Amino acid sequence: MDTPLSTIAVVGLGTMGTGIAEVLARAGREVVGIDVSEAAARQAVASLEASTARSVSRERITEQERRDILTRFRTFSDLQAAADAELVIEVVPETYEIKQQVFRELDAVVSPTAILATGTNALSVTRLAAESQHPERVLGLHFFNPAPAMKLVEVVSSVLTAPPAVERVTRLARELGKEPVAVGDRPGFVADGLLFGYLNQAAAMYEANYASREDIDAAMKLGCGLPMGPLALLDLIGIDTARTVLEAMYTASRDRLHAPAPVLGQLSEAGLTGRKTGRGFYTYDAPGGQTVVPDALTPAAGGGAVAGREVASVGVAGSGTMASGIAEVFAKAGYAVVLAARSQEKADTAKARIGKSLARSVAKGRLTEEARDAALALVTASGSLDSFADVDLAVEAVAEDLEVKRQLFQTLDKVCKPGAVLATTTSSLPVVAIARVTSRPEDVVGMHFFNPAPAMKLVEVVRTVLTAADVHATVREVCVKVRKHPVDCGDRAGFIVNALLFPYLNNAIKMVEEHYATLDDIDAAMKLGGGYPMGPFELLDVVGLDVSLAIEKVLHSEFRDPGLAPAPLLEHLVAAGCLGRKTGRGFREYARR
Repeated sequence: MDTPLSTIAVVGLGTMGTGIAEVLARAGREVVGIDVSEAAARQAVASLEASTARSVSRERITEQERRDILTRFRTFSDLQAAADAELVIEVVPETYEIKQQVFRELDAVVSPTAILATGTNALSVTRLAAESQHPERVLGLHFFNPAPAMKLVEVVSSVLTAPPAVERVTRLARELGKEPVAVGDRPGFVADGLLFGYLNQAAAMYEANYASREDIDAAMKLGCGLPMGPLALLDLIGIDTARTVLEAMYTASRDRLHAPAPVLGQLSEAGLTGRKTGRGFYTYDAPGGQTVVPDALTPAAGGGAVAGREVASVGVAGSGTMASGIAEVFAKAGYAVVLAARSQEKADTAKARIGKSLARSVAKGRLTEEARDAALALVTASGSLDSFADVDLAVEAVAEDLEVKRQLFQTLDKVCKPGAVLATTTSSLPVVAIARVTSRPEDVVGMHFFNPAPAMKLVEVVRTVLTAADVHATVREVCVKVRKHPVDCGDRAGFIVNALLFPYLNNAIKMVEEHYATLDDIDAAMKLGGGYPMGPFELLDVVGLDVSLAIEKVLHSEFRDPGLAPAPLLEHLVAAGCLGRKTGRGFREYARR
């Protein structure tokens, strides 16, 4: 069992199979590609030829190395070609019937010591192994698309898998330049187990007409730094494939968050399965195309017909990092800004923070000294909200506490002139509950900036059932003028980003509670397999576990879904005072500054 895996068969030469074959051939393995479709086999060879030609033109490999790679890849239409393979990786369609038939036929072809790997990301490896005469040699080997580029490989053991087989395949993954993560047999494993629940919720959010497909995707890209929005990603994966994965996950978990959103079934049944058919959530230039083209759901250019109110001056209430960051954003855009805090000292400290931030921008060459001085001159520090008497837009950025915000808005209602727009930066509280304490709820709107405000492009614009159309238009126009990207959403807990982000984070904690995977493996899986800038536990420690728990509680209270109940481990850590980086310990420990 210690001999190297030098001859490897790949059964199924679709996009994933072709990518895996390329990875193996480039790493010096003899690759036997098998597909019942001769057209698929020809396409796989053409794909490898094109890919290696690009590598030669970019001087990553020589012409001789390219010829050697192409020589190592041979294609066949019969499973008998796998007879001499030490490892067989199947990536045939995601159904038990097809995969089980492949495993039964392979038993009669390969040697008893050959390892059989399934590329499934949704089906039970144990159930597939049970169909083999040698279940101890069956395991899961889950590559991510595109296989040549993605570093993660999940190595999946069933209760029947022999440890030596796992060790050999894990060693192979490292030799291929991949990062193997060992996981047990459950639908979705780590990366897809977390990813598909999030994608499903995004589909349900769109189906409920809560936000447009463009705004949902923009919110998650700009608010979380993700490489692709959830609905565009569903189109890339294949809506039918996503539905299959979710069905398997729901069967195992019975968690409503995994029950496929009806829109996934409707699109699948209509044959609108994403990029491969040319239409899914979006419409593409051709089947298999990548370019989105306008369709009946594409937002009209120029936005709404309602004009916003004139805004020349802005008041920002608060003295923390968010308040000073928002004030900086407005000042750099040329607005006169009044930065008001509970005392003159706090206001001066907040303005000094803006000065330091602007100085850093100058040092990095992002801002001229003249622009810095002009922006800072536009900021007036004040120890009283009375200084908001003449502002056209008042933005509160105080503590995320409903009573604190309501008291502030009662004061703004008395101080601000008629027609001034009153905006709250709350990330989870009901905007209408804040608006109702004023005598002009039609002037109140949500304007949720993301931290750090000067760097993050996204602003969630939250319109309540009472918000006037011209107030909504005003905030959208102002967002564009300060070079932010506004997305519209209704007044419900979490808005877009937090409503999709925090259930994903909560599910990651549950994986650890269940001893399914380690913190490090989960973080690695989401960064390497999902393209996330941070793993869930890195992010939780940065956000703060107390903040995360508060948001989880608000989401659970609003939607009453058992799957949204905060993970007990999160509650225990918060109770113990382990709040993340700010306390030196959260899910991990940090050096004290």
